[in-house]
Amino acid sequence: MRHRHPLLTFSLIVLVGFLTVCPVFMLVVGSVSEGLEAFGRFTLAKYVEAYTDPAFRGVLFNTAVFTLGSALLATGLALFLAYLNTRTNIPCKALFGVISIIPMMIPHILFAVSWLLLLNPSNGIINLFLKQVFGFDRSPFNIYSLPGMILVEGLLDLPIAYLVLAPAMTSFDVSLEESSRVCGAANLRTLRRITLPVLRPAILASITLVTVRSLASFAVPSVLGIPGRIYVLATHIYQIVATGFAPDYGLAAAVGMTILVFSIALIYAYRHLTAESERFVTISGRGYRPTTIDLKGARYPLFAAVGLLSCLLILLPVLVLVYTSLVPYTMVPSARAFTLMSWKHWVDVLRDPISLLSLKNSLFLGVAGASLGILLSVVVCYTIVKVKTAASGILESLSFLSFSFPGIVIGVGFMWFFVRTPLYATIWALLIGYIATYLPYGLRPLTSAFIQVHSHLEECSRVCGAGTLYTLRRIVIPLLVPGLVSGWILMATMFVRELSLSVVLSRPGTEVLAVQIFRFAEDGLWGRLSALGIIMIAISTGLVVAASLVGRRLTKVKAESRKLEALG
Repeated sequence: MRHRHPLLTFSLIVLVGFLTVCPVFMLVVGSVSEGLEAFGRFTLAKYVEAYTDPAFRGVLFNTAVFTLGSALLATGLALFLAYLNTRTNIPCKALFGVISIIPMMIPHILFAVSWLLLLNPSNGIINLFLKQVFGFDRSPFNIYSLPGMILVEGLLDLPIAYLVLAPAMTSFDVSLEESSRVCGAANLRTLRRITLPVLRPAILASITLVTVRSLASFAVPSVLGIPGRIYVLATHIYQIVATGFAPDYGLAAAVGMTILVFSIALIYAYRHLTAESERFVTISGRGYRPTTIDLKGARYPLFAAVGLLSCLLILLPVLVLVYTSLVPYTMVPSARAFTLMSWKHWVDVLRDPISLLSLKNSLFLGVAGASLGILLSVVVCYTIVKVKTAASGILESLSFLSFSFPGIVIGVGFMWFFVRTPLYATIWALLIGYIATYLPYGLRPLTSAFIQVHSHLEECSRVCGAGTLYTLRRIVIPLLVPGLVSGWILMATMFVRELSLSVVLSRPGTEVLAVQIFRFAEDGLWGRLSALGIIMIAISTGLVVAASLVGRRLTKVKAESRKLEALG
């Protein structure tokens, strides 16, 4: 039995279309307008100005090197980890699951700042240590460089690449490799001639997806690139709208269109590659058996390498922030440093009215925004999965459209819209922008959960006289608790850590944690930054723990009620 609900579907298409298409439409119109005050007077002058700027060629070159370098580094490391995890007998394989999830909970700006505190050429902790021990006249490392940016962005995007490659590696039929070895090929030759060619679509998909993410990245290029005068497209847009006496939003929109076109093209390539991977399926119904490769004497050295990588991804950033928040200035850990530790930076942050306001705003956006976002996601997912019409297909396409839009570009598009409404310079502008940008993060887990709910349950409810809303509230939603919790956690953590969209839409009175941390980085207030960063991580972790506890409690109550109904 199919229920079309045309009015509901049409209303959702209008709402989701506004959230996803409106900023893009305004970006296009803004890029060909003379300015905010001359909106609608069309001209191509902004494109001419953008593309004839002598510095623009350098920006494009830096962007290409940064995105491709980050993608290659992240994919190479992910391929190494996925192979060890799925194909070998390396100890403690559960560690790989931690590597693939935990780094996503560390805000990108804090990860970038932690590496800045370690490797900046003036007073980075590692540089100071090496200069003291080996007597170097100059710092051996400079994080304010393209290699430094690529290193940090590659480590940040490693979990994404791992999640793409690990399933492909798991579904690889090892009989192909065994046949190669029977023919006398060594392990390295088998890897080069058999394994990697079969995994080529997944590897290319990983490179493409990480390129999209690094193209949209703002935290690493802003924290590490701007001080080193290395600009990519995202920071070039930021410089246009954030510096000077009169921000040029038309020029920013024209440059933003460049990012948007590249991003959409890469997303199309990614979908083509993932579809192409079906031609490389090597598991069938017969003869498949997963085997593991004995690493022999290399087991523990490789495990040590994985442990070191885990420290770089998870432990080191948090420890650096905690340490820096307690010392009066950046110094190498020593007995003297520990005697100078105090809570001064924490007190300064907790007494700073702007920091407290940013904390309040981020909490509101994280809790209220994620709740509204997940509520919208439930209705959208229900329409996509259960109302199978051409209109619901349009809704699905619109819902996932924003996944390919970089945050700073969406911010510029929404700026052109909000400046003409009472929403401009309010917290509600940020709320709408966040939901529009991160709606796919709520849809992903809920779509899978809705598919698992059989339509017979809804049909039985309707046969008994229940309406659609009652059926959703009493039958469907209680079965979606795990998906609801997962979607809410994803959206809440994304809202709390959001930076790229916030730097465009945030105004005095609507500061959020990520923007305030960015301001501290610009001013070199590393102690305050670290203290506020630890508070941000604690909030994200607290939201995850609280949502998980609520989800478990609801699941337990649901199980107990089923038992009572069975006994009754």
